[in-house]
Amino acid sequence: MPRLSSSIPSRRRWLVGLAALAMAGSAQATDLWTITRDALDNDADLAAARAGFQATEAARDVRRGSLLPQVSAGGNLSHSRFYSNQASVPETGLPGGAVDGDDDVTSVGLSLDAEQALYDPARRAQLARAEREIERETLSLNVAEQALLFEVAQAYFEILRAHDILGARRSQETAISRQLDQARERFEVGLIAITDVHEAQASFDLARAQRIAAESAMQVSFEALERLTGQRYESIDALAEEIPIEPPTPDGRDDWVALALDNSPMLQMAEVGIEVARSELDISRAGQRPVLSAFASYNWSDSDRSGASERSESQLGLRASLPLYTGGSTQAQIRQSGFTLEVSQYDFEAQRRDTIQQVRSLFTRVSNDVATVEARRQAIVSNQSALEATRSGYEVGTRNIVDVLNAERNLFNAVADHAEARYDYVLGLLQLQQQAGLLGPEAIRAVNDWLTTEGAVSLELPGEVNDDPVMNIGERPRSPS
Repeated sequence: MPRLSSSIPSRRRWLVGLAALAMAGSAQATDLWTITRDALDNDADLAAARAGFQATEAARDVRRGSLLPQVSAGGNLSHSRFYSNQASVPETGLPGGAVDGDDDVTSVGLSLDAEQALYDPARRAQLARAEREIERETLSLNVAEQALLFEVAQAYFEILRAHDILGARRSQETAISRQLDQARERFEVGLIAITDVHEAQASFDLARAQRIAAESAMQVSFEALERLTGQRYESIDALAEEIPIEPPTPDGRDDWVALALDNSPMLQMAEVGIEVARSELDISRAGQRPVLSAFASYNWSDSDRSGASERSESQLGLRASLPLYTGGSTQAQIRQSGFTLEVSQYDFEAQRRDTIQQVRSLFTRVSNDVATVEARRQAIVSNQSALEATRSGYEVGTRNIVDVLNAERNLFNAVADHAEARYDYVLGLLQLQQQAGLLGPEAIRAVNDWLTTEGAVSLELPGEVNDDPVMNIGERPRSPS
């Protein structure tokens, strides 16, 4: 495994690397690297996180727009009809002495208004909060991407783990089945008692149940990978027999803690959360400060009514306001924001402690896994020797069939435990890098180099037809126009 450099690339370079990872190549393969690319393209949770980041950026632009000039134009067109009755002059000769005084009038008006905020502390504080929220959302996207990288690796290696355990259980069932056949033959010629046959039958039934459970575990593990990528694969590459089982680099627990404190996106999110809460407090305090803006307006109107004339009016000036009394709501909001800031500070401290504890625990576990893998490997050798010795003793009558069955179970349990230890080491190392904020494309490529096409694992059980439709995330949603 490549040594981890103490110099950490910037977040922008990390995101560019992920983008290149998602776009590189389109040919489908069966290794971890290709499946990771598929997951980055098709995982719905990550797609939602990216859309959420873009929404937060748009919210920042909304806040910035409120500090820029606001210009609006308006117009009106109306038609009016007036009715009136007047005393008529004698020469009209109309009955009742009335004349028709109806009049139709058409009016038109235009207006143009402009306003520029000169001093508005609340809006500026809202813009500052939006900037902090973008920073937090960037870190949240980083968390989501690292989480996806680990989930893909975990789903991948859980399939390989289930496959290896299934192989051990099938071999165990076959071996004990042969032992059962031999026990029946020996019983038929009178060499052993019926109790030995019953012991062998019980061991076979247990081995068969363990094999069925292993098949079920492997089939379930397929679904996790399909959920992340939206695709099915005919087979995936296996983990090579010889991989570098080495302690994590750097080799000091405190060094990993220092890396995590500097690079953990979860911890950085909690720290930015303090700044978001502080910006919220600034917004609350701005509620008791004055607001000053400049404005300009122009109005024009005209009508065809007799005696009316065209009119125009323009204004230019300053507008100021100062809240004097708000019923105590402003002070209450300031207190509320202050307590929210205090909560965020405690959340940061809790996250810092959790990060330290997680990194320490994972470092210890990975370091112990190095010795565990070797110990499990040696246990296979020892149990193989013990089984051969027990079988020899059984042939000469110094050992009974129960001893042989126990020795066989111990051997295949050792094989399964060795597989468990190997995958625990690989996943523990990746999880340690994730907690330290160092899990990126380079780490996935490094682990991918440990895979081999020899002994590729089929993702179809006997009798299963792999013709289900691909579960992709569909066409990208379109923003409302």
